[in-house]
Formats: sequence, structure tokens, C-alpha cells
Amino acid sequence: MIHSLFLVNASGDIFLEKHWKSVVSRSVCDYFFEAQERATEPENVPPVISTPHHYLISVLRHRIYFVAVIQSEVPPLFVIEFLHRVVDTFQDYFGVCTEAAIKDNVVVVYELLEEMLDNGFPLATESNILKELIKPPTILRTMVNTITGSTNVGEQLPTGQLSVVPWRRTGVKYTNNEAYFDVVEEIDAIIDKSGSTITAEIQGVIDACVKLTGMPDLTLSFMNPRLLDDVSFHPCVRFKRWEAERILSFIPPDGNFRLLSYHVSSQNLVAIPVYVKHNITFREGSSQGRFDLTLGPKQTMGKAVESVLVSSQLPRGVLNASLNPSQGTYTFDPVTKLLTWDVGKINPQKLPSLKGTMSLQAGASKPDENPTINIQFKIQQMAISGLKVNRLDMYGEKYKPFKGIKYMTKAGKFQVRT
Repeated sequence: MIHSLFLVNASGDIFLEKHWKSVVSRSVCDYFFEAQERATEPENVPPVISTPHHYLISVLRHRIYFVAVIQSEVPPLFVIEFLHRVVDTFQDYFGVCTEAAIKDNVVVVYELLEEMLDNGFPLATESNILKELIKPPTILRTMVNTITGSTNVGEQLPTGQLSVVPWRRTGVKYTNNEAYFDVVEEIDAIIDKSGSTITAEIQGVIDACVKLTGMPDLTLSFMNPRLLDDVSFHPCVRFKRWEAERILSFIPPDGNFRLLSYHVSSQNLVAIPVYVKHNITFREGSSQGRFDLTLGPKQTMGKAVESVLVSSQLPRGVLNASLNPSQGTYTFDPVTKLLTWDVGKINPQKLPSLKGTMSLQAGASKPDENPTINIQFKIQQMAISGLKVNRLDMYGEKYKPFKGIKYMTKAGKFQVRT
């Protein structure tokens, strides 16, 4: 399975390495650095790189590359999923997963990696099991460990590690029993200049925060489960029940976890929540250009479009932009030619607009193509795919828990061509 793990920062330095089966020389990462140089963007580095004696499998999270070294063929997604689990665990333990946080907690990092992989094979990857094995660092615990020379590793094996439900520890007790679910959807879309949709898809997740006493058995049903396509479940979900009845049945882990992620790629199911009216023109032989942009909500079921941020990379020939926003503020960087407009919340009665002129270099030819417009936004209490939870039931325990479902839609890579 995994022989070694290297952590590489944004400037290309290996700042941490861990070996399981045998020590693999750092020089193996030269193949990764070559691929990194060839890539135009940091995220364009191939996730799987074949070398004469090894395979390098990597993920990029928080501007850090997690590079696993494999000596025999294994399913790449198996390794990629494990690397994402490592990042999520670091984030859970340290609050953030940055180079500084990893260096500050290097002892805990090595203890975690030792427990998560046993001789190169995944062993304990559930956060609440790991927290029983290795106590999360606190200032007081760090001071005591420094003085006494002790470690964060617990004395006893976690109870969940030996049970048939390895993701949940036994004997959990809460005074307030609550189960909350967040349905978060991210819409990626490309809209052409006439307003037609070229491509649109939705990446969705259901994140859970479950704090329930004992060993509850939950079922979650949807109004329209057929919407869910390309679904990936947490190991706690009973897959056969989902295949037969389209109902999520599971004994949940304790605390925060991702219940499932899904993908909606059918174009007719993807509603576009905002529209853009634009008029960006450059005249041949003129040193002035016209910029006119108006935003409005569309198919939002009456929900407000908030936290709207518009950005556009203007052509290199543009020297300056003199614009007048009807709401919010705009900035234009004359060096990078990046125009940013912080709109805020869209009021359907008075649509936000940004109008004005652009100054071009004297004698410069008309730009070959118009700039594209990138939009970021959030819509609370709405899932753009129309997914709706029908009910949440609990079995196996006598008390009545507090239950809640929240929905949110946000823009991923949302681009409008002009």
C-alpha cells in the first residue's frame, strides 16, 4: 500500500516526511517537481505520476501537496480518499491545516499518521476514534508533555475500535440530544453571451453534526431522491437499503461528519439562479471603451441572493476604468487588470448595475475578445437542484432529539461570457 508520505509546500520544499515499510529517498519527488513545473496552475498537477519504480499519488489542499509513494499498483482513488482523510483529520485537530499548524504540532502529526496507517494500510481514519487514541493538543497539555516527556497517546484502546460500528465510540452521553444536517450545493456553470447555458452542474454534500446519547439508528428520506446522481456515502450508510428504497439508514458517528456527497449533471435539472445583462464594447481606433453590467435574480424561489462578488480580467490594453456602481464598491488594479465589484445582496426591486468607461492605450488595436465575468454568490435556505429532505426518524433510543435541516447554494466556477 502506501510506503511513504511527503508534504510539499507552495514554494516546492518538502517540510515533512513519514515512512512506513521502508525509507524512500526524497529524490523520488523530483518526478513530482517536474510535473509541477509543467503545470500551468497548481491544481493542474496530475494526481497520479508513474516513475520507473514507484507511483506518486497526490492531492492539493490548503496550498499543500500531500504526496504518497506507492511501489505496487493499487486503486488510485483508495489512496486519494485516504489523503483527503488525513487533511480532514489535521483540520479537525488543529483548527486549520497549514504548514505552520503542522510544524507546531509535529509530534501529534506523527502520532496520527502512525495510527491512521498500519504498515502502510489504513487502520483508524474516523475522527472520534482517533480522538480517543490521541488527545487533541491544547496549550496546557502541550506544556505538561514538554515538562514530563509524556505523549498525547491514550492508555486504552478506543471502545469503537473493537465493535461492529468502528466509526462510533460506545457509552456516548449528552444532556441535549441534537442532530443537524446541512445540505450545501455548489453550482458550476458557463453562460454564453446570449444568456444560454453552455454547461452547468451541481456538486452537493450533506454534512451532519450529530450529538446523540447511546447507539441511535437514524433514517433520512428525501422528497425526490431520484435527483441524486453519482453518490458517495460515509461508510456508516447501509447501501442495500439505499439501493432498494432510496432511504438513508445509518448509525451515525459522534460529532461532525460528511454523510454523503453527490453530483447533478443533467442540464435540465440545473437552474441558473442569477442572470447578467452586459454591454462591453471597444471601438476600433478609439481610446475609450464602454462597460455596462446589470445583475438580477432568476429561479431563486423568492430567496435572496447574497454575498455577490463579481470579478473580470480586463484586456491588457485597458489603462484605467472610471465606473459608477449603483450599490457596493469596485476596485480596478491597473497592473493585473483585474476588476472586482463587491455587490453584496441583490434587491429584485432595484437591480445592481456597474456602468462607465474604460481608458485604452493610445494607438492600441481593439482587443481580440471581450472579457469573461466570474460571479460568486450565496443563497440561504435553498438547494438549487430542488433536493428536499422529507423526514428524519430515530430508532433504538427512547428520548426525542432536536432535529434541524439547513440548505445553502453557492457559486463554484460560475462564468458569463460577454
